Amino acid sequence: MAPTNDHPGEQAAQDPIKLIGIRETALSVDEVFQAVGDDAAGGIALFVGTVRNHDGGTDVDALGYSCHPSAEAEMRRIAEKIVAEYPVRALAAVHRVGDLSVGDLAVVVGVSCPHRGEAFEACRRLIDDLKHEVPIWKHQKFSDGTEEWVGAC
Repeated sequence: MAPTNDHPGEQAAQDPIKLIGIRETALSVDEVFQAVGDDAAGGIALFVGTVRNHDGGTDVDALGYSCHPSAEAEMRRIAEKIVAEYPVRALAAVHRVGDLSVGDLAVVVGVSCPHRGEAFEACRRLIDDLKHEVPIWKHQKFSDGTEEWVGAC
C-alpha cells in the first residue's frame, strides 16, 4: 500500500508540546520517553546529555548550570519552532540547573513523529537550537584547580 499524508497520524498533533522544564532535581529519561509516546508515532528520538569527565583536554571534576529567568520561555519558543517545521506528534525537553557531578544527566529531549527520519531530524534540531539559543550557562571546575564559564548563547 502506498503511503499517503491523508491519515491524521501522518500530521502534526494539535498540542504536541508535552513537557518543557528547567529542573533543580535529577532528570528522568523515562519521564521524557513517556511524555513523547504517541500511538501514531512510528519513530521516537531521544537525546540525553550527560556531564563528561573532560573538556578541552582537561579533566572535569564537577560543574554547575545556571540560567536566565527567561530560559524556560526560550525553550518553549524553540519547541514551537520545531513543531511548526516537522510533523511532531509529541515533544519534551528538560534541562538541569544547579551543581552536577560527572555522569549526571544535564539535558533530556525527545520527539516523536510519524516516521523515524523526521523524529531524528526534529530531535537533533531541538537539542542543537536549545544549546545555541537558550540562556543557560555552564560553570566547569577542572581537576587542576582552574574553572571556566561556558555560555550557551
